[in-house]
Amino acid sequence: MYQGIRISGFGGQGVISAGVLLAYAGMVENKNVSWFPAYGAEMRGGTANCSVVISDEDVASPVVSQPDTAIIMNEPSLSKFEPLVKKGGLLLINSSLVKSRATRTDIKVVYIPFNELAQELGNLKIANIVMLGAFAAHTKAVSIEAIGKAFSKVFKRAKPEMIALNIKALEKGASYKN
Repeated sequence: MYQGIRISGFGGQGVISAGVLLAYAGMVENKNVSWFPAYGAEMRGGTANCSVVISDEDVASPVVSQPDTAIIMNEPSLSKFEPLVKKGGLLLINSSLVKSRATRTDIKVVYIPFNELAQELGNLKIANIVMLGAFAAHTKAVSIEAIGKAFSKVFKRAKPEMIALNIKALEKGASYKN
């Protein structure tokens, strides 16, 4: 199993921390992982993306130029990353912020309102966690449980109620049907 992932959005949407969580979740499941962030000129509000590789084999490069899955959190990221997804790959789109439609017919495209689902849980800042739940459900690259275990590693000072909210966000993303 090899899963190359590109996550992209505005700085401040949790794109980079989502990538870190995925990498840790892979480690929880004893997989080989890499994580490689890329930032725009500004952090918050600028563009941010990261490459994550989760694999049963050795990881040769941390850069994912042709992702199996691209996760698009904002409008500018769609035109940049849709063309890069491998034929037969997956494009997860945050339909809360991305109003354009994907144009490719050789990949699976899933539209999920990550922001609205996070808002239903009372915290817009967890849209990236809702997204991770959807990613896990659609790809099976890592389990929801592994992502849940990664929270305590990545967010060492998180309060128990915040961890519980993040677990709810994972479950909400995983169970969303459009």
